[in-house]
Amino acid sequence: MSAVWTALLGLGDVLAQHVILSACAIGLGTAVALPLAVWASRSQAVSRGALGFASLVQTIPALALLALFFPILLSLRAVFGPNLPTLGFLPALLALALYALLPILRNAVTAQTNLDPGVLQAADAVGMSFWQRLRIVEAPLAAPYIMAGVRTAAVWTIGAATLSTTIGRPSLGDPIFAGLQTQNWTLVLAGCIASAGLAIVADALLGIIESGFRHRDRRRWLGGAIAVALGVAAAFASQVDWSRDDGRDTIVIGTKQFSEQLILGRLVGDRLRDAGYNVEYREGLGSAVVAQAVANGSIDLYFDYTGTIWANQMKRTDNPGRDAMYNAIVKWEREKQGTRVLGKLGFENAYAFAMREDRAKELGITTITDLARAAPRLVAGGDPEWFERPEWFAVRDAYGLKFANQRNFSPTFMYDALRSDEADVITAYTSDGRIAADKLRVLEDPREALPSYDTLIILSPERANDERLIAALRPLLGSINVEAMREANFSVDRTDGEKKSPQEAAETLAKKIGLE
Repeated sequence: MSAVWTALLGLGDVLAQHVILSACAIGLGTAVALPLAVWASRSQAVSRGALGFASLVQTIPALALLALFFPILLSLRAVFGPNLPTLGFLPALLALALYALLPILRNAVTAQTNLDPGVLQAADAVGMSFWQRLRIVEAPLAAPYIMAGVRTAAVWTIGAATLSTTIGRPSLGDPIFAGLQTQNWTLVLAGCIASAGLAIVADALLGIIESGFRHRDRRRWLGGAIAVALGVAAAFASQVDWSRDDGRDTIVIGTKQFSEQLILGRLVGDRLRDAGYNVEYREGLGSAVVAQAVANGSIDLYFDYTGTIWANQMKRTDNPGRDAMYNAIVKWEREKQGTRVLGKLGFENAYAFAMREDRAKELGITTITDLARAAPRLVAGGDPEWFERPEWFAVRDAYGLKFANQRNFSPTFMYDALRSDEADVITAYTSDGRIAADKLRVLEDPREALPSYDTLIILSPERANDERLIAALRPLLGSINVEAMREANFSVDRTDGEKKSPQEAAETLAKKIGLE
């Protein structure tokens, strides 16, 4: 428990950001729901439409709703200009506010429509105006029911806010996702405890306000409101930089959802700090999101792989060879995206089909051609993107692959799936140290259906000609071989007492390749 307690004590910053995001989303949801509820209570058509829309939003998984706001805001840049943020706080705020809308709106509409008609008639009889009746009569009677909806919305929103990590907004999802990727269950547990604890505290404080409204106890609801306001104010205060601006430029580094990317992000971040930059991280982003984010300047640099860009972004299905592919990507990034491919880091992290050695030997499988013959009896596992990627369609069609079942796992759990017989074959990564550690057989690709996956550093259009930044990064080019990267990856992914954090692995890798 001491390790969990230590991890909890280190969550102050992300806890504050989680509080700010959740409070703003609940506040925005309430600000939209209340006037809509007043209108809906006076119009059946508006009531049906508003509640139907809010219910529809609730059927969308929170993760999907958060992700959908990225392309929506991206398209709105044509109207509001290039400074409209597409990652981070704004899309998370809008998505979570929509998610909070239903319980507040439903309770408010129900309270309004079920008010005692006699009370309303009495208010009209004494000559109250619309606003007087709303403020003096309807609002106090409806307040306890509205607060019950706010309590429900708060618990939902605090839980869903952990998913904002996937669109670049720091939250209590950071330790949860980082822990899942690196099998650091202490981090996962700490993030879950903090999120659950925050939801319980928020529910209790809002419950005091509800009770105060219900019993007409001004001191009670006012005390609860002050406690909530102080908590949110403390979170905001903790995020204010009270020191003077140090004048250092800030670089935002984007990374994808697996250990290698987290390590590379920290490796580059340390080097940039040494070069005089401030560094921020946007971790856990999907391939499509991070590529768009660097193109529109939401992040300054990220790491990608030639095969991913070739298939996913350029929509190419041919395989012209490593050098021709790289040159075409450099040109395409410059001309179509405005980004700059700074160069290769020196190692390849390719997709490859892998099986347990004993299982592959039992079935006589050494190549993907052999795999195709046995596939109808086998279960295949891939990361959450794999079975929707162009590379999968290309290799499937090239070999006629048709598995008995296809299952999605996080990159970490794919390897566990092999060990536990939940999958017979997985799409492993060739720079992953677990291939050797788990004694996996990597299947040959005789038809070269899978492209090369050289690891690249890509700069945003705004940083493409930043010579100071380029000078700081250039020593990394060609400096990391696949053995060094496998060792770093495995040091993070292993499950024994030698496990390292991505930051520690990055520091060790820097020494190994001669940067320290």
